[in-house]
Amino acid sequence: MTLDPAGPRPHPTGTGSSFHRMWRELLPLGRHPASGGYRRFAWSGVDGDCRAWFQEQARARGLTCETDRNGNQWAWLGDPAAGDAVVTGSHLDSVPDGGAFDGPLGVVSAFAALDELRGRDARFTRPLAIVNFGDEEGARFGLACVGSRLTAGQLTREQAHRLTDGEGVTLPRAMEAAGYDPDAIGPDPERLARIGSFVELHVEQGRALDLSGDRVGIASAIWPHGRWRFDFRGEANHAGTTRLADRRDPMLSYAETVLAARREAELAGAVATFGKIAVEPNGVNAIPSLVRGWLDSRAADQDSLDAVVTGVEKAAGEYAAAHGVELAVVRESFTPVVEFDHALRDELARILGKDTGLTVPVLGTGAGHDAGILSGSIPTAMLFVRNPTGVSHSPAESATEDDCVAGVLALADVLEGLACT
Repeated sequence: MTLDPAGPRPHPTGTGSSFHRMWRELLPLGRHPASGGYRRFAWSGVDGDCRAWFQEQARARGLTCETDRNGNQWAWLGDPAAGDAVVTGSHLDSVPDGGAFDGPLGVVSAFAALDELRGRDARFTRPLAIVNFGDEEGARFGLACVGSRLTAGQLTREQAHRLTDGEGVTLPRAMEAAGYDPDAIGPDPERLARIGSFVELHVEQGRALDLSGDRVGIASAIWPHGRWRFDFRGEANHAGTTRLADRRDPMLSYAETVLAARREAELAGAVATFGKIAVEPNGVNAIPSLVRGWLDSRAADQDSLDAVVTGVEKAAGEYAAAHGVELAVVRESFTPVVEFDHALRDELARILGKDTGLTVPVLGTGAGHDAGILSGSIPTAMLFVRNPTGVSHSPAESATEDDCVAGVLALADVLEGLACT
């Protein structure tokens, strides 16, 4: 049985009970009744509800909860100033109509893993923190991992202040409305210096574990990936009176470019998706003057990604010229390949195989994560929990009860190995 918004059945173990109690509390927050998906967008009212939930979990466990200058939440066990802390967690925001597991599974599992370790009477020799990174998905302002990017210095205050949502609301205005100071945001090297390692648990966004029959895996690397905006500018005109030969229709160029992206991705063994589009004037009986489409592309290596994007841009230029349309391409974000810390990755494999002698699968991923952003500053690693369908960023995203509990126990073993005697 999969965990669903109707509420999971209790698990017989204490760990399962802890996990499912929190899961039931978090599930209704931001769930859209029509789509069944989640709309937990940064600095919204629902985001505030999720943050309040996080604070309550920290308070109930006697942890010290703080929000840093960039809006990331931290729940501390032990003295943060002691340094060499072990940190785990993920994020609570979502893509539009996203699934329940992407992000929240890592946060709920972190609290449940702490409960498990306390049940084992584990003795902590290093500080432990559970984190909820803000605006990981980028659903509102168009840039992923804003909270961790700011912290790691990969996004400046000035750049962040220029971010605007679809309603024209700027990031500073949204932060102020939520009660936060947008002028305080920026790099936080002192905080990063306190962290010895960061381990993020996440539902797998693919079917590798389902195909291998494993419940839990370890991440090897994150594929290089980015987002490019394609602006096709033509001429608005009447849909019923303008001859086909007289049209400068940017929708035609855009449609052909979508197909080109699929072809280039297949040739390179990569992925490429036009998943967002804006049309002006957006009338049923009007030829568009502007079609703006966003390309998301990812590949196992940089050369393959470059080949896809170059091929798509070349094809788009040719199609635009053929239809008398102007084209502009803007790279809005880019993350190079992320190799997770090999020593930490190997330590996770050693810990998880210590009592069983089993080899935990190591797999790459095409999805970006806060762990990938932080990897340039501190040692990071990731655990994946099996996703039986491989579906993600959708209400159909799922994981079984037993696999979720297996993930909690694996995370608890890892934290015990890293932070306890």
